[in-house]
Amino acid sequence: MDPLSDIIALLRPHTAISKPITGRGRWGVRYAAHDAPGFTLILKGECWIAFEGREPMALREGDFLLLPSTPAFTLSSHPGVEGVPRAPMEVAVRHGEAEGAADFESLGGTFRIEPVNAPLLLALLPRLIHIPAAHGRTGRLGRMIGLIMEECASEEPGREMVLQRLLEVLLVEALRWHGIAAADGRAGLLSGLRDPALARALRALHADVRAGWTVADLARIAGQSRSAFAARFGEVLGCGPIEYLARWRMALAKDALIRGTKTLEGIADEIGYESASAFSTAFRKRLGCPPGKFARIGSGAVPFSGQLEI
Repeated sequence: MDPLSDIIALLRPHTAISKPITGRGRWGVRYAAHDAPGFTLILKGECWIAFEGREPMALREGDFLLLPSTPAFTLSSHPGVEGVPRAPMEVAVRHGEAEGAADFESLGGTFRIEPVNAPLLLALLPRLIHIPAAHGRTGRLGRMIGLIMEECASEEPGREMVLQRLLEVLLVEALRWHGIAAADGRAGLLSGLRDPALARALRALHADVRAGWTVADLARIAGQSRSAFAARFGEVLGCGPIEYLARWRMALAKDALIRGTKTLEGIADEIGYESASAFSTAFRKRLGCPPGKFARIGSGAVPFSGQLEI
């Protein structure tokens, strides 16, 4: 089993908006923060993007940018240009001079993920992923975004399913970029999957979440001593192996509860609890409410806890 694929599948990215953005001359726009992840691919020219508290960053032809949660930002043709407030639009956007050939072109868009497990994505990724064209992955990303844009504009049968699959591939492709770890250096699943020993243990854990795993079991799979494995796991992933297992089980449980297709007994059995009662106790302890109440409130209505993040 591939833990990264497991998580992307659980997030179920969907409802994409993808549009061309062009500009000419000197221009600047400012957007308020919004929760939806966003992406952009620069097709021609360059622009500058500035987030609060950070220096402006140049985006040049072929660059790809992914924002897991989109903060307020200014986009401009030159650094220091004051941004005019704008609201996000679902149609093509033109900045600057209205007449004449554009000297800047990009594809931009947003997508949605299941809010009940949104912290999974935010815990997995840095605040932004900037993949320069020179690193060679943006050709594949560009083709994927082009397909997403085509699908958004179509009314063909199966449109939503195709969009969901394309967005899943887009996320995986961005997450494969090895520059993420160097750029961010944050503990988390992505770093763990790049450690061969930890990756073996993580794959085993995801392949059989029902098993009564111990640190010693996972250490043997990793090929390390119990103490060395536990220390390395905590350093790289930011929590212990058994805590990671508990968090992943809760992520699966929340998804099953929101979907409403399984009984408490069925969920408990699938994720490794001896009974519905034991599962309910563990769920209440972590989320502060019983599973039944969580399911009734519905997706996105229950406050998230950082303790649930992987």
